Amino acid sequence: MTDSYLDVHIDDDVAVLTLNRPAKLNVMDVATRVRLAQTIRRFGTGDLVRGIVLTGTGRAFSAGEDLQAVPTTYDEIREAFATFHDITRAILETKVPVIAAVNGIAVGGASEITLCCDSRIGTPAAEYYQPENHRGIIISNASSFLMGRLVRNHAMRIILGSNRIGADEALRIGLLDEIVAPEALVHRAVEVIRQWNPDPRTTALHLGLLRPRPEDIEAAFTREDDAARQSWESGAFTEGIEGFWASKNAAPTAPAQSN
Repeated sequence: MTDSYLDVHIDDDVAVLTLNRPAKLNVMDVATRVRLAQTIRRFGTGDLVRGIVLTGTGRAFSAGEDLQAVPTTYDEIREAFATFHDITRAILETKVPVIAAVNGIAVGGASEITLCCDSRIGTPAAEYYQPENHRGIIISNASSFLMGRLVRNHAMRIILGSNRIGADEALRIGLLDEIVAPEALVHRAVEVIRQWNPDPRTTALHLGLLRPRPEDIEAAFTREDDAARQSWESGAFTEGIEGFWASKNAAPTAPAQSN
């Protein structure tokens, strides 16, 4: 079945949730984010499946927030943050393993969603990119807590420098747990879930012990919300988004440059 830009497929006893908007690199509008959190909660009880795989269609996992529908008021920013935060909350509340199958680039909020998953398996095309600090936007999804938990001091250069992190480096520093061939990606994620969840009764208990504490996640949400408010009030958010679109609109007429 298809919910907004989210496809849902059951692979025997594992739910595979696929972001499916490849023409726009699987960017997520508010409706898609809401449906994603709802779907994770639906399958996260452990009554229907043994686990959840989250992946994308085409060459991107997801380019994150849909900047075509960028917030124009602080209330809209709060809503945008709330819908991203709730995906993180939904994942961490599940009683089954959740694995991100990172098939390509993961940008901003989409990159941050993978941080709360129980594992991240990628292909050689997997790439992490946190552009927020250079766009006047604030990180979300409790990534202010989760990024450092996963990669320690690497979090500073990833966030402040907006460095693109390719698959090999992501594996080296702990953003990815494994790299597999593209055609094997979802199959491997499903295989790991089945290995990890032989008995849902004990697996759910271990997930509760190994995942971050809810109070730490909620505290990170609060800090990120406050930082987003300050970014908006200072004008950094508006200027950053305007600069992003100005550079993007100018790109087709600019002289070709090698990267």
